[in-house]
Amino acid sequence: MATHLLADLLPAALAGADAVPSGLLPARNQMAISLGWHIAIACFGVAFPSIIFVMHWLGLRGNATALELAKRWSKVSAVLFAIGAVSGTVLSFEMGLLWPGLMGRFGDVLGLPFAFEGLAFFVEAIFMGIYLYGWGRLPARVHLFTLVPMAVAGVVGTFCVLAVNAWMNNPTGFRINAAGEVVDIEPWKAMFNDGVFLMFAHMWVAAFVVVGFSVAGVYAVGMLRGRRDEHHRLGFIVPFVFATVFALAQPMVGHVLGLRLAEAQPAKLAAFELATETEEAPAPLKIGGWLGSDGEVHGAIEIPKLGSLIARNSFDKDVPGLDSVPEDERPPVNLTRWSFQIMVGIGSLLAAAVAFFWLMRWRRRDLLGNRWFLRFAAAAGPLAVIAMETGWIATEVGRQPWIVYGIMRTEEAATDNPWLWWSLGGVTLLYALLTVGAVVVIRGMTRRWREGEKDLPSPYGPAHLDDAAEVH
Repeated sequence: MATHLLADLLPAALAGADAVPSGLLPARNQMAISLGWHIAIACFGVAFPSIIFVMHWLGLRGNATALELAKRWSKVSAVLFAIGAVSGTVLSFEMGLLWPGLMGRFGDVLGLPFAFEGLAFFVEAIFMGIYLYGWGRLPARVHLFTLVPMAVAGVVGTFCVLAVNAWMNNPTGFRINAAGEVVDIEPWKAMFNDGVFLMFAHMWVAAFVVVGFSVAGVYAVGMLRGRRDEHHRLGFIVPFVFATVFALAQPMVGHVLGLRLAEAQPAKLAAFELATETEEAPAPLKIGGWLGSDGEVHGAIEIPKLGSLIARNSFDKDVPGLDSVPEDERPPVNLTRWSFQIMVGIGSLLAAAVAFFWLMRWRRRDLLGNRWFLRFAAAAGPLAVIAMETGWIATEVGRQPWIVYGIMRTEEAATDNPWLWWSLGGVTLLYALLTVGAVVVIRGMTRRWREGEKDLPSPYGPAHLDDAAEVH
């Protein structure tokens, strides 16, 4: 997966730039399309192998429905991995083509995590092939544990790409000499920078939230259409358990990550909190609202004292305001603010919904028979994707105008190539075709499964043998 800068993708006006390279605007838009599309697909490479592992394990314990679901999900995973590989390859070229100033100057600093991410991708691809080919061929438990390297490789790849993004927010591992040259490079220090572990945890948890709710939502739609058999109930419950655990964990992870901002990126925190001036503790929490052209906050609902608690984990610490940041170093406040509010709002809603579901189940009320709950469950997958996308927009737009925080501005990294508009058109067409292709293929697979086909061929490899030995 790739998670560069969604901030670098937005129109130049949003970054507050006046005179910018001619290639900056198309580069922003191209990266916006590429990353916004790829990040959602990449979540399945991170989280789906673990969910399939649990379902396969249940199958080996004698649940034939679980084994059949694991087999079907592996085919869907292969399709998503294939299109993700295409979009990821595009991104690997875009980093150098669209942002030559960044890669030309800091390529040696960033090279190590990119190299490890490539290795992780190949490991995941190899073991996915073994897992797909292994149905009916490998011993049951050996086959099950081929999922483990897939899951580990997905985690490692995510960590490596997040290491690059975290470095852009927390640059370290080098020194700039008097001539402006990057010297004394320490790749390991750059990779394991101060922000990487919390940023990785935030994205890793988000991947499970997205995939858990998305897969569960498919079976919620089936139950809404009257298919309330064991197949659909099990297909809903297993990914929903994953979604529950990670949806409840995400607010805590996000809160801990946010506590760094007052020191690391005060301008971003000021935008999140809509603080135009430094607010003395205990500062209020603002819900909603926007920054008007007159420099005043409008439409916000204020809850006394909670701002300091949430932003600083204390009633005794101030919330920094935009007045503490030079005007030309402030991010686009309203876009940053509303992206953050949407992320927090949806995340809180999903956490409350899963807690309510299990509370009702503990009280012996089965919400899987409630059509309103099933409708919400069907919508939870898209809502989780929106929360993830807006979270990245808040994080990266909030860092503007920097591509390397405090060191290099975004316009310094861009190319001056006006022909990038043609590249933008080509990439837009490519992702449109990938979307259509994925929908057509997966819908075709599900239709044939509903019609009774048990053993669809893998996207690659010979036809499967009888997998009866799998349960022994």
